[in-house]
Amino acid sequence: MGGENKIYTKKGDTGETSLLGGTRVKKSHERVEAYGTIDELNSFLGMIRSEQIKEHYQSVILKIQENLFIAEAWIAADPDLPEQPLPAFDVNEIGVLEKEIDLMNEELPELSHFVLPGGHLPSSWCHVARTVCRRAERTLLRLPNERQIDKIIIQYLNRLSDYLFVLARKTGKDAGINETLWLPSK
Repeated sequence: MGGENKIYTKKGDTGETSLLGGTRVKKSHERVEAYGTIDELNSFLGMIRSEQIKEHYQSVILKIQENLFIAEAWIAADPDLPEQPLPAFDVNEIGVLEKEIDLMNEELPELSHFVLPGGHLPSSWCHVARTVCRRAERTLLRLPNERQIDKIIIQYLNRLSDYLFVLARKTGKDAGINETLWLPSK
């Protein structure tokens, strides 16, 4: 059998990793934290996609996962190096999320209170993913956002957290689960 394809390189054993372009940075670097959080979000989306939800939602989530990989590549790219060949991030994907949100919202009751996560596993995974998405957005906001693509990714993450909130509500409704509203005592 020819050359080995080992998953480990031992290059990160000293607590450093490489950005796209080869620049070595600490694994605690803000840029690594940002794309790592998006990677975490992507994993939670995989959990949602693995649940018993409508096939349409599974296909939308798969496209979102692909978009997040593109976002990760852009964030992992060293902004100080000349243009690198990176996949294009389509700004129209923000509109796709908005359309999906609007379609789901048409079938949901209007909200007058906060919703407490829980009661249905796919819905709960959506809420977990939503909170990780918000954290990913916050980590990205800590970076210098000099490139237009950074602003687009921030917008995408903002809309994605909205999508995940509405998807949590919709998957619960599809399963016949009543939402638990937070009704604070007076």
